[in-house]
Amino acid sequence: MNMDVSRPSTDGATQVVEVSLADRSYPIVIGRGVSTDSGLIARHLGPGRAALVTSEVVGALYLAPVTAALAAAGIEAVPIVLPDGEQHKNWQVLNTVFDHLIEHRCDRRTPVIALGGGVIGDLAGFAAATWQRGVPFVQIPTTLLAQVDSSVGGKTAINHPQGKNMIGAFHQPGLVLADTALLDTLPDRELSAGLAEVIKYGLIRDTGFLDWLEPNLPRLLARDPAALAHAVRRSCEHKAEVVAADEREAGLRETLNLGHTFGHAIETGVGYGEWLHGEAVAAGTVLAAAMSARLGWLAESEVGRIRRLFALAQLPIEPPSMPAARWLDLMGHDKKVRGGRIRLVLLKGMGNAVTTGDYDPQALDATLAEVARDG
Repeated sequence: MNMDVSRPSTDGATQVVEVSLADRSYPIVIGRGVSTDSGLIARHLGPGRAALVTSEVVGALYLAPVTAALAAAGIEAVPIVLPDGEQHKNWQVLNTVFDHLIEHRCDRRTPVIALGGGVIGDLAGFAAATWQRGVPFVQIPTTLLAQVDSSVGGKTAINHPQGKNMIGAFHQPGLVLADTALLDTLPDRELSAGLAEVIKYGLIRDTGFLDWLEPNLPRLLARDPAALAHAVRRSCEHKAEVVAADEREAGLRETLNLGHTFGHAIETGVGYGEWLHGEAVAAGTVLAAAMSARLGWLAESEVGRIRRLFALAQLPIEPPSMPAARWLDLMGHDKKVRGGRIRLVLLKGMGNAVTTGDYDPQALDATLAEVARDG
């Protein structure tokens, strides 16, 4: 099956953000109803078959309409329905995807389509990256977090018991359909989790966006269509720009991980699925901000502003309590570690993120001491 990644014409509220990667460039199409627009799908996917990977919860809502849209575009969907939850992003569930691909005789021209949130996108993407050494991949993200972050950029992975996203590959999609209508059924907790990644873009590189977010968070929580469309588009523009400049995370792209080293430690430490990824990122970003202030890089008033932003988004700003040694052990598995030194994304002022291992280790110890418990 051939994939055409040319930009479609936009009409109405539909918007397109291009991820520029030479011959692997692809569009992010943003708008209500784009996931079931058979004409749009047909412009990007030729007729044939596609493996459609989804979860039990998302599948109950959207598998039938997406399958119908694919059929109208001349594409036969092979449905693969997986259990829900971060705890299932592992080798065992990945192998069930491969079992289905083998059973249905999917070949190198059979695209894998991910219909779901970040877990499904990561898992299906890793399957696409490794099945017969790589097949075409399409993302239809169904959560705010996936629409603004994980569906864009080609990072795919599964978890290891000792670390989140430790096993994976870079494999860019050929198309991302960010259907904002799918957010209508998103639970409130999941919506807030997505806002953590939206806020992140403002903190690391766009204070103007941050200034817009502050008064508009209530509109976003109320699912105002125009506000959501703007937040998704602006976030995708930032992600696309960073990925185009640093696809393999050699430098600039690492700044997108603000709060993630602390956050991944939270997710692993409390057990996958107990905290949503965005919740852990919010609490982790507050810790990164507090450490930045200890280093003299951020004013206490700015730390207070960051805490208020996440609280207004109905996100946790206090991490779970773990022994300091446990924090350090978990953070030591982070992919940014170099030569045994934990490298962190910190803020040298609002809108200016840096990745560094060149900091006073006592600042990290003191930051963790405030939230750790002994034992």
